Amino acid sequence: MKIGFMSFAHHHAEAYIGNLRAIPGVELIGIADDDAARGQQYAAQNDTHFFSSYEALLAEKPDGVLVCSENANHRRLVEMAAQAGAHVLCEKPLATNREDAKAITAACREAGVQLMTAFPMRFSAPLIQLKARLEAGDLGQIYCLNTTNQGEVPVVHRAWFVDKELAGGGAMMDHIVHLADIFNWLFGRDLASVYAQSNHIIQADNVDVETGGLVMLQYANGLFATIDTSWSKPLNYPTWGGLTMELISQRGLTVIDAFSQNLNVFQQEPAQNYWTYWGSDMNQAMIEEFVNAIREGRETAVTGEDGLFAIEVVLAAYESAQTNQPTKLTIKD
Repeated sequence: MKIGFMSFAHHHAEAYIGNLRAIPGVELIGIADDDAARGQQYAAQNDTHFFSSYEALLAEKPDGVLVCSENANHRRLVEMAAQAGAHVLCEKPLATNREDAKAITAACREAGVQLMTAFPMRFSAPLIQLKARLEAGDLGQIYCLNTTNQGEVPVVHRAWFVDKELAGGGAMMDHIVHLADIFNWLFGRDLASVYAQSNHIIQADNVDVETGGLVMLQYANGLFATIDTSWSKPLNYPTWGGLTMELISQRGLTVIDAFSQNLNVFQQEPAQNYWTYWGSDMNQAMIEEFVNAIREGRETAVTGEDGLFAIEVVLAAYESAQTNQPTKLTIKD
């Protein structure tokens, strides 16, 4: 199976190369990138071919591609891949607006190719265990959830994340989608409203997008959930962020830390603090799911429609933050 990268703008692409190479029978054919210097740099670092254009990569007839571009460029690249008959794993968020997200899903559906949204948290071992316990009824009725998906302001590594035109927004665009998708996976799409507040306190002099956000999702059945989606970690934090969840239910409190399987490493020269993971690799599981779905001719476990739903939640949060009122939703399963 031949897989290629369309853009290397997103930092997750660096991990995906190793994930692909760990799967027997998968050939990484190379990288194409609008930014030739960036593409050549990462192609050289990873001992793979650099394609001078996306058309040149697609001419090699890859079975699938990983679209890891800036958010605003997803639609153009996904449509190119779909027209070439390549299955697509697209980084999150699927798009920066509703029109592009719908066009992306439509293009892949009409071309008959799989579209998977890059939501690795679906493959997190603690969250998989939580879903199993929910489906078994072990926790009883679920009342509410308090969740976080935080990170650092990305002004050093991949600074396009703080460029509103390329990223579509700031902390809320970056981080709401992961937990919106987890809620979709666990509880369905019967949302009644979304309420959000955002601010621009952290790194206010350096970026022009929101760096802090708090979101509340209200379901039609009374369940509600909060998301702290702030870029609140300091730049010297040992990793880019994390995801936690406190779930209050009929049978008690369930606490989840999706990134707790790590060792905290302190290094003297050069002085730095970082995490070394020893546990499950959700990225590896996600990439394997994409490859296996292509091999087996089936739909991916996470779809483009899931990515579209997450964008609907993000856009509702932005509308609420602007109006200071809850945004009503009528999204159904």
